[in-house]
Amino acid sequence: MAPIVKVYALSTCIHCKKAKEYLDLCGVKYDCVHVDQLTGEERKMTVEEVKKFNPSVSFPTIIINGEALIGFNQEKIDEALKK
Repeated sequence: MAPIVKVYALSTCIHCKKAKEYLDLCGVKYDCVHVDQLTGEERKMTVEEVKKFNPSVSFPTIIINGEALIGFNQEKIDEALKK
């Protein structure tokens, strides 16, 4: 079964870009939300969603099958994808 992956990112963040590039390289399909490009209520709701997984609201916040990974770490991504 394919992993369910969601990436909360900033469009200007190099770590976010590297995380997405790595997921692409692994052939992983993911849903990406660029939080800095949202406005109003949608942005507020998304930040609240990120806070549930990552109280410090830092980016990237990557959710793989319900498990939160904070920042870009290839080993942790590989480990989470294997579960």
